[in-house]
Amino acid sequence: MDLTVVAYVIYLVVSIALTIWVARTLSSNGRIFLADVLHGNEKLADAVNHLLVVGFYLVNLGFVALYLSGDDDIADTRGVFEALSTKLGVVLLVLGVMHLGNVYVLNRMRRRGVMEREQVPPVAPQGWVAPTTGA
Repeated sequence: MDLTVVAYVIYLVVSIALTIWVARTLSSNGRIFLADVLHGNEKLADAVNHLLVVGFYLVNLGFVALYLSGDDDIADTRGVFEALSTKLGVVLLVLGVMHLGNVYVLNRMRRRGVMEREQVPPVAPQGWVAPTTGA
């Protein structure tokens, strides 16, 4: 078997496994943030969480597929390791950026929800007081 094909297979298996692992981690932990942001609406939190995970899969697996082809043929075992380290390193960086982007968005959503809750007075106003004129 051609070493280039071996490198492709290893690259695809590792990249897809890493993408699935990161997506599951985001899904399980991101749901807690979403439930908090959406004021305990569990069904909506699950729906939004699922949509975010699907988008994460589409972007990352699309990148993995586009980045599959290589410029050079691989002639020896050293070349397999070099090609894999480059390809997997870039995939890991993209996954890390996507992960940080998701965490940033979830955190912004959560902060906004917390700020909205803090702006509501704990007790509804009972009435109003007329302004006084200068003394």
